Formats: sequence, C-alpha cells, structure tokens
Amino acid sequence: MANLALHAINKSFGATEVLKGVDLEIEDREFIVFVGPSGCGKSTLLRIIAGLEDQTSGEVEIDGTNVSLLPPAKRGIAMVFQSYALYPHMNVERNMGFGLRQARAPLAEIKSKVAEAARILQLEPLLRRKPRELSGGQRQRVAIGRAIVRNPKVFLFDEPLSNLDAALRVQMRVEIARLHHDLNATMIYVTHDQVEAMTLADRIVVMNLGVLEQVGSPLELYHNPRNLFVAGFIGSPKMNFISCTAQAVGEQGVTVSLPGDATITVPVVPDGVSPGTPLTLGIRPEHALLGERGGDAVLSGTALVVERLGGMTDIHIGGVGDGMMVLQAIGEPDVDVDDALSISLPAERCHLFDGDGKALTKLNPWQPRAARKAAA
Repeated sequence: MANLALHAINKSFGATEVLKGVDLEIEDREFIVFVGPSGCGKSTLLRIIAGLEDQTSGEVEIDGTNVSLLPPAKRGIAMVFQSYALYPHMNVERNMGFGLRQARAPLAEIKSKVAEAARILQLEPLLRRKPRELSGGQRQRVAIGRAIVRNPKVFLFDEPLSNLDAALRVQMRVEIARLHHDLNATMIYVTHDQVEAMTLADRIVVMNLGVLEQVGSPLELYHNPRNLFVAGFIGSPKMNFISCTAQAVGEQGVTVSLPGDATITVPVVPDGVSPGTPLTLGIRPEHALLGERGGDAVLSGTALVVERLGGMTDIHIGGVGDGMMVLQAIGEPDVDVDDALSISLPAERCHLFDGDGKALTKLNPWQPRAARKAAA
C-alpha cells in the first residue's frame, strides 16, 4: 500500500476558488474520510488525487513520488464511484476482470484475482449473473471487486453508498469497514454523511468552502471541535448553540450568563475573553439533561416535537433564548408536546466559542485512550 501527501492544492474554475491551499498527509493503510456539505470541494479533491481533474497548483505525492502529471492509470489507484458503472452486457466475473484484460494481464492471473476478490466480497455464487440480475448492494460490491483485483496502492471511494436504501447503507458500511481490515489498505472515502464518517474513519477531514476545517480521529472531532462549523457538522443530532455573554473570568474558566438569568462556569482557557465579551455556548443533545438535577445551570423551554426512536427520544424544545435546542434522552421519558420542561447543563460537557467561531480550549480536553493510559 502507500503513503499519500497533498501539498498546497489549489483548484479554480474561472474566478471561483474550489480548493484553497489544501495540505494533508495520509499514512500507509489509513482509512481517511473527507466529509462536508455539498460544494465544499471534497469530491473535487478526490478527483485530483485520482488524476481525473487537474489542480490549478500544488502537488500530489504517492510514496514520495510526485504523480501530479501522471494519468490515472499510472498512479496506482482504483476508484469506486457513486454510480456502479458496470457494463450491462458483461457478467460479474467479466466486469471485475475488465481492467486486467485491458492491461493484457495473463488469463490465469485474471482468474485468480477475480476469484480472490469474489471470495472476499462473497460474490462467488453471482459470478455468472448480469448486473440487471443483482441488487443495488450486490452491484456496489462488484464495483468494489473491480477495484480490488487491480491491487492498487490507494483505494478511492466517491460517495459509494448514496444510491442505496437505509438498510443497505448500513450493511455496506459494515462490509467496507471489514474490507479495510482484511485488505489492510490505504483508503480515502468521500461522503456528506457524518455517521458514515464517524463509523468508518481512522481520521476525518472536515471540509468547508475548499478549506480543511479540522483533521482528526472521529472522537477527537466529537469531543474537541476546533470551531462552530465542525461542532455543528459532527454529531447527530447536531450540537445545540446558545448565545451568551461572558460575566467573569477566573482560574476555573469563564462564567457566562444564559437565558432566564442562569449562569454557568465553563472550564475553558479564557484567551481573549473579558467580562462583556459575546460568546456562543455549545452542548450536544445527548449531554443535556431533562429535569433540574445533574447540571450546573437550568434552562426552561417548551416541548415542540417529541421523536420517539425506541432506545432514544429526541425532544425539540423551543423558548430557549433566541432559538430551539434538541435534547436526546435515553428510553421513553414522560414528555408530550407543549409540556413545560427544565433542561440541566453539566458545565464539563459545555463548549464555548468566541465571536469568530473559534473554540476556547478546555481546561481538561478529551484525550485518546492511549494517551489517557500513558498519563496514568
């Protein structure tokens, strides 16, 4: 497999800048997920890595070699697209081996590699079928098999599950994770679905308007988002945001005033904050508590929508400051629409963001498990 490096990648379409100085190092056998809203540049960046799109400036390196001027076939990559792009007149076996036949590989090698890919993807009973005789999930597995037989240095996936229904998406997500484990391969995966990003990635690259907002492990981005954009994009339901004002600054953190005359001291480093500074408090729906116990500040609101999901209940609450917040409770709490509710906020679960949307550093930031063990 391979290391991959992007150096100052810029891409413009006319006067429109799509990518703005992207720098990224990807380690051998890493699973990297590019995630962000539509139009953020993630698919364009993937196509530049593949050689299907030319960058305006910058370099793409694979294993230390600049491949920026090489055609796709010479880069040692294989790409799986959103559309399956299977040849309808060929059966599964011939579709999977097509690239090797084009490269004039020996017939014995083609058969061996197709058979191994079919075994890995559990496609052996389907090798004689045509694409029209396959389900969506099976077609996607064939497309992945076509990439596997080429034994590439880097696998590229461009929203491969977006054409599948919800149940198949979950199934294929598990299969792709297992495939990465079995092949021990370098993989780059593009999606707009942050759940896919959280469950598949070794590291997530969050993109917005052609810029890398933050790169890190799923839990690092979840617990320590760098700014408002990352905090709001990672997590489902997304983080709640409440406008507030700094009231006092001390060794314990920043005390802010909240709607309803509530105050809370959030344990953050008060860089550039003084009394009167406008801030934004963030808390995830699963960290806010229903009722007046267990928190360091209590807010009041009214239940607008109650979504009962079985193991979880999402309660959409209005009348909390200048907006609405979502509280995610375990089980089936006794809450109905129009009920008056109290919401408790644990200070250690809160985040603070300055006027530019930058997160204030927590006094006790989350650390990966390995770092926690080393510290102990």
